[in-house]
Amino acid sequence: MTYDDHAARIARDGFSIIEDAIAPEIVERLVDAIDRLHHELPIVPAQNIFEGTQTLRVYNLLARGKVFEEVPVHPCILPVIEKVLDAGCLVSSLSSITILAGEQAQPIHADDQLIPLPKPHVALVCNTMWALTDFTEDNGATRLVPGTHLRDRSPEFGEPHETIGATMKRGSVLVWNGSLWHGGGENRTAERRMGLAMNYCAGWMRQQENQQLGIPLEVARGFSARLRKLAGFGLYKRLLGHIDKCSPVDLLDGSPPRRVVGEV
Repeated sequence: MTYDDHAARIARDGFSIIEDAIAPEIVERLVDAIDRLHHELPIVPAQNIFEGTQTLRVYNLLARGKVFEEVPVHPCILPVIEKVLDAGCLVSSLSSITILAGEQAQPIHADDQLIPLPKPHVALVCNTMWALTDFTEDNGATRLVPGTHLRDRSPEFGEPHETIGATMKRGSVLVWNGSLWHGGGENRTAERRMGLAMNYCAGWMRQQENQQLGIPLEVARGFSARLRKLAGFGLYKRLLGHIDKCSPVDLLDGSPPRRVVGEV
């Protein structure tokens, strides 16, 4: 499937799966980095039904290791996101989600349901789940309710739904419209299901994780030019996010500020 094919399926069904998108070597480095963070921080399951009582989550990953900088800009994934949103999209959040044995299914929800706008609406959020292990019907593959991104409401908490599992091989990536109803699946196996939630939003929206405060400036200075813009150290449409009519990227580097807002 081409990028246009994936974007068309997301427009129609609310989701698409990019098979074998991530090289095994990158998957291995990501798994190793997440395992290290589980040990160093240390990470324990939350005590609420939404995050999961048998699920390990690590947030703010762009501040926690060089390998994670490869995720938002991946050349097989970002072009699809840009077709759903636009090239001015932002990193909303980057976190790992490891569903352990015995975890129950997550409540069905929409990622944009806190945004107070009538539905359906133009895509505001486009999220991805990177399969760092195989995703199966039994180990907690993400549950989807196809087509619900076109409905005129978000799901009610706890209401039952007919779902399908986003089953995919390790190294594949699920991409979905933030209005799509979905949730993490139940893990009925003895093995963990490890995924990476790489989430994007429109460039004019507030990000889910505060990237500018969450990422130390010395870390952001090492980002590529594209990742800097994705993290919010740039402008949207040459206007939103400016500092005294200048781009924040100049202040990030300590170079003399160049006035860009209002310039032709």
